[in-house]
Amino acid sequence: YIEARNHFNKKDYEQSIEIYNEIEKNYPLSNEAIQSQIMIAFIQYINLNYDQAIFQLSKIIKKYPSYKDIDYAYYMKAICYYEQISDEELDDENNIRALESFNQIINRFPNSQYANDSYQKVVLINENVAAKHMNIGLFYLKNKKYLAAMNRYKIVIDNYSQTKFTPEALHRLVEIYYKLGMNIEAEKTASVIGFNYPKSKWYQYSYDLVSENNQEKGFFNFFK
Repeated sequence: YIEARNHFNKKDYEQSIEIYNEIEKNYPLSNEAIQSQIMIAFIQYINLNYDQAIFQLSKIIKKYPSYKDIDYAYYMKAICYYEQISDEELDDENNIRALESFNQIINRFPNSQYANDSYQKVVLINENVAAKHMNIGLFYLKNKKYLAAMNRYKIVIDNYSQTKFTPEALHRLVEIYYKLGMNIEAEKTASVIGFNYPKSKWYQYSYDLVSENNQEKGFFNFFK
């Protein structure tokens, strides 16, 4: 095992993998055999062979569920998905797989040294997905496809409410409701922003929009 690590430190990865495989073959019940399998997965990760690394880590997780450092295998598997997330693609499967894997660490190993970083990665992934929905919603809004835009903003509000995009998503709904002549819904949504995000610039934008709309249409007089 020391010999294999020496080759690894010299970046002689092929020779290192060969020795790790020999350890697993000849001493299958040893801790070194498990560590060797983890090191093989790590080398695949270093070489950006993500699919092979994920396959190797999945085997380790299935075969050694009670291994003392199994949380590391879960973490590395999550990282493999995370590093493959595309900035361009919304429905990227790696988004889903990475979230599932990091949440497994948080739920299964709350005291793990990898739990905090996993939580931070979940936040970043959710921000990333929410941002994509916001961009698509804005595209629809600019092209006056109001219902399509509304659906995107509601996804952000319903599924990614902890992200920084929620106040803007609510404001965009205010805009859309006015475009559709749904004044009461617009005011209700603006009040939600005011209650939950009173210091947000998006509340100020919504407040100004409500005031402007009421003045133009005599809305205040209507209720008087």
